[in-house]
Amino acid sequence: MSVKSAVRVLEIFELLRDHPQGLNIKEIASALSFPQSSTFNLVKTLYEHGYLSATETKKYRLGPKLIQLGTSSMESMDVYREAKWPLERLAEQVEETVFMAILSGDEMVYVAKEDSNRSIKTSAQIGSRKPMYCTGLGKVLLAYLPEEERNRILDKSALHPITENTVTDRDELDRLLIQYREQGYAVDNEENEEGLYCIAAPVFDVAGLVFAAVSVAGPKDRIRKRHDFIVFHLLSTTRVISRNMGYIP
Repeated sequence: MSVKSAVRVLEIFELLRDHPQGLNIKEIASALSFPQSSTFNLVKTLYEHGYLSATETKKYRLGPKLIQLGTSSMESMDVYREAKWPLERLAEQVEETVFMAILSGDEMVYVAKEDSNRSIKTSAQIGSRKPMYCTGLGKVLLAYLPEEERNRILDKSALHPITENTVTDRDELDRLLIQYREQGYAVDNEENEEGLYCIAAPVFDVAGLVFAAVSVAGPKDRIRKRHDFIVFHLLSTTRVISRNMGYIP
């Protein structure tokens, strides 16, 4: 049985996750359809305990205490522990930014990022979520999901164009997912961020099911010139992580 106040706290966290610039009490209450008085009390308590921070204009954002909790949660994950050194080595080998994401409901969430001396700026950060149809990581996860689960996710996904290159036609996306599964990796050709090209491969668990993915991301021209080199090291890395998680091909 859910505790009403606890559920409301979680809803506040999820709302503010999507509004990094912050929201005031009235905006939070309005967005969640909470009474303003109880919203004030919840936000005040969370702020006093460090779970929220506030700007000078009294806009509330996620606070530093959540970073500590998130870091502890990450370190307790088997996949994070088993993937850390292979991801570090991959970033050194390809000299590009490396990401890892896991399935979380109908979205993917970034759980690791390894920078290189040639890393580029990107909106993807640890803990952030992205829809799966427009990223290399998301598309490779979709490609390897059971067909029923993949269709369930895509049937409820609005394929909005994020950039001019975003694939918004369902038939075309389905065709690409089949291709990605056959070749063993997926590509994001500036579909989520202009100028960013990604190659992503799946990670499997002990049952042989996809549950995570790893990508190499960088400027389009640079990645495409080194395509085969990057794919080789990326697939070698995902095989190591999968094996560490108990997967036997």
